[in-house]
Amino acid sequence: MSETVYIETSILGYLTARSTKNLILAGNIEVTRDWWQLRRSTFNLYISQVVLDEVAQGDAEIAAQRLEVLQDVP
Repeated sequence: MSETVYIETSILGYLTARSTKNLILAGNIEVTRDWWQLRRSTFNLYISQVVLDEVAQGDAEIAAQRLEVLQDVP
């Protein structure tokens, strides 16, 4: 049985972030992207309507990317 993980907004922010010279943010982005590619399939992911509302805001291009990432997440 897989563990269940709630995906909150900051995860999606790091996942779709533009590159940065800030080393701390760059590290968070890299770790998040690695986890998403390599480990997410071992968990049952879910989100809330609040997360959907939040990721739809802001820069239209990035918001569209965040929403696309969430297409298959209940």
